[in-house]
Amino acid sequence: MDLDDTPDQARYRTRVRAWIAEHRHEAPPAVAGIGGSADIVERRRWQRLLAEAGLAGVMWPAEYGGAGLGPSEAVIANAELQRAGVAGIVDHIAIGDIGPAIIVHGTEEQRRRYLGPLLRGDEGWCQLFSEPAAGSDLAGILTRARPSGDGWRIDGQKVWTTLAQHADLGMLLARTDPDVPKHAGLTMFIVPMHAGAVTVRPLRQISGDAHFNEVFFDGLEVGADAVLGGVGDGWGVATTTLMYERLMAMVAFDELLQGPEQLLAPIADHPGLDDARVRHAIAEVTTQRLGMRYALYRALTALERGSIPGPEAGLGKIDAVEASRQACALIAEVLGPDALELDRLARTVGLGRIAEREWTALDDETRTLLEAFAAGVNALMEQTRDHPPIGDELRAHRRAGDAP
Repeated sequence: MDLDDTPDQARYRTRVRAWIAEHRHEAPPAVAGIGGSADIVERRRWQRLLAEAGLAGVMWPAEYGGAGLGPSEAVIANAELQRAGVAGIVDHIAIGDIGPAIIVHGTEEQRRRYLGPLLRGDEGWCQLFSEPAAGSDLAGILTRARPSGDGWRIDGQKVWTTLAQHADLGMLLARTDPDVPKHAGLTMFIVPMHAGAVTVRPLRQISGDAHFNEVFFDGLEVGADAVLGGVGDGWGVATTTLMYERLMAMVAFDELLQGPEQLLAPIADHPGLDDARVRHAIAEVTTQRLGMRYALYRALTALERGSIPGPEAGLGKIDAVEASRQACALIAEVLGPDALELDRLARTVGLGRIAEREWTALDDETRTLLEAFAAGVNALMEQTRDHPPIGDELRAHRRAGDAP
């Protein structure tokens, strides 16, 4: 593993840095989370500029508006946006997960209709997978799609849907055949989110934010062309989506690692830094962050050699959240009551402690089961891979003339 840029990567980094310097006056600032509708509009305007510069779909094929590059270049673009303190793309799920699924499984008509507006941010998307009774067991979903005329009628409920309140379209997994094994009876649909038969209810989090939603479908009628990947092929489309979700998590991991550094900024010049214990705590957070960064580089090296993203991306996210929690706790100790003036810290530091208690409360047997589950998911990804390595897949799959 070489931690330095290759000559080509160095030239790419220079080009990205120059473009950002030229356009940063047009960019929204990099902030955690998404605000209201006005914030979404501003972030999508910026995403359109990123797309035109090839910095939104870095790994997308050029024929679909991307740059046709690899994961390392995507990490470089993301890191340079972070370095400049400007926002990145707003529709991470759409560009990282849904777009690749449409490229791989969609018809040529679907790719022409949806990919351009998705990449530019002209249309927002959400991913409609989880249900109240089907979280970890995704194949156990109950939302039904029944034949209706020349199309389908959809009834059911989804939950924990990120940014559904801002979405124009959704990628929905539904059960179309209840009489076959559960994995075989699923179909993926592209659905309109503004239809009268769709109700979106934001879920207010303890922090005061409402990034997640529950979504109800009461007789939503869609056409036959809403099916993505074929009737009964929903599990395969979902697997592709989750595989790219892992890839996107690795690409965005460098952004996540900025969290501890940004959180520690309020105490950068505080007299409390004279305390050796405080300096030691800062060193621990920084060292943990560097270790996670090197783990990311190792995973990217394996990825570009054709490996499938494993559970290390998800585990890395847990480590990054823990580093941020430690940073919040340190700020609270150094600043005391003054830390309450930091709105984001005051609202989120408790969440990290709740998550820590939940994780540390797991007994050894439960942790072993979680590790086995992660290994099983990775094995499933390996079994279902019937296409080239991820680094080449989007460029090689569904060339002109291929059957959808």
